Amino acid sequence: MAERDDDSAFARQVGAKETRKLRAQRKAVQTVWMGFGMMGLVGWSVAVPTLLGTALGIWLDKRYPGIHSWTLSLLIIGLFIGCLSAWYWVAKEGNEIRKEQETKDE
Repeated sequence: MAERDDDSAFARQVGAKETRKLRAQRKAVQTVWMGFGMMGLVGWSVAVPTLLGTALGIWLDKRYPGIHSWTLSLLIIGLFIGCLSAWYWVAKEGNEIRKEQETKDE
């Protein structure tokens, strides 16, 4: 009787893995486009604050010149803010993917 239980447990594991594999194959195209979309989101979330900081820095350098460059300072600040924003979005998407996988595995 124990041998039959082992066989059915093994069959359930194989069935679950096959189901996940088929689901992954169906979603392959969707995943590729989602990846491209995520790269675009990450790129824009870094580029926009960096460019805004640079533009504001150029404007401040023209209006209020000084010994320190506003452009360089605000470029670095914009880049930092953009990287934090990108990190936030990637972490959020990663958490959603993990939650989705956990609910599918159950």
